[in-house]
Amino acid sequence: MSTPVANQREFAYSDRDFRRVCQLIYQRAGIALADSKRDMVYSRLSRRLRTLGIATFSEYLDQLERSGGDEWEAFTNALTTNLTSFFREPHHFEILEKHLRERAGEGTLRIWCSAASTGEEPWSLAITACEAFDSYNPPVEILATDIDTQVLATGERGVYPLDRIKALSTERKRRFFQKGSGPHEGMCRVSPALRHLVSFAQLNLLAPSYGLKGPYTAIFCRNVMIYFDKPTQRGVLERMVPLLAPDGLLFAGHSESFLHAADLVRPCGRTVYCRAEAPR
Repeated sequence: MSTPVANQREFAYSDRDFRRVCQLIYQRAGIALADSKRDMVYSRLSRRLRTLGIATFSEYLDQLERSGGDEWEAFTNALTTNLTSFFREPHHFEILEKHLRERAGEGTLRIWCSAASTGEEPWSLAITACEAFDSYNPPVEILATDIDTQVLATGERGVYPLDRIKALSTERKRRFFQKGSGPHEGMCRVSPALRHLVSFAQLNLLAPSYGLKGPYTAIFCRNVMIYFDKPTQRGVLERMVPLLAPDGLLFAGHSESFLHAADLVRPCGRTVYCRAEAPR
């Protein structure tokens, strides 16, 4: 279907409106929107205009800036992309499992999943921890954060369509998921055995302080930095790296590189980083 031209749209939407959206989401969440995202912005925010009974983007943005309140959260949620899956980039979980095993006996090992989205990643971390220690009660604590409250709620519920776990082994499905029946047929739920390992909380990576206490044995910050420009990426790393244990690992997305912050982190594997001063 062809993209609608401006005069065919339900809501008035100008180039100036798009530029304002870009500025506001950058200030709010550090997301740098390219010109190619104009139609995506219209599609996602038009739902908010429809819900609020507002006729133009200009009016919506005026109201947002004047008295945004809870609407700031809805605005941010609408423009946040949340694409994830269980054990996405599986080599990272193999590295993490080895990393955890090598630290057995060091007390509680803490992991921070900083872009948790709908929960598949933190639950994958919990499964990895159980497998690393061959126990449903491994010495691991996982913090799962995201700026988007809606996806966090989904993650905390831990309920998914069965096709979300179809790529997992039969053993993992049996050990870590419960299959729904009756009105819940076609769905699955994360096993109660995993739930004590993961806590969920909202956190904006652009916040001047995260209010977290390290050290973290591992930090997963995957597929979120690609939405930030280089100065914003550096600011996030300057706040994140001090929370990493001296021998901790920082996991990035497959298309992300932190070579511009070589004084903070250095590569130590495939899209895996450690502190710049860590022993080689």
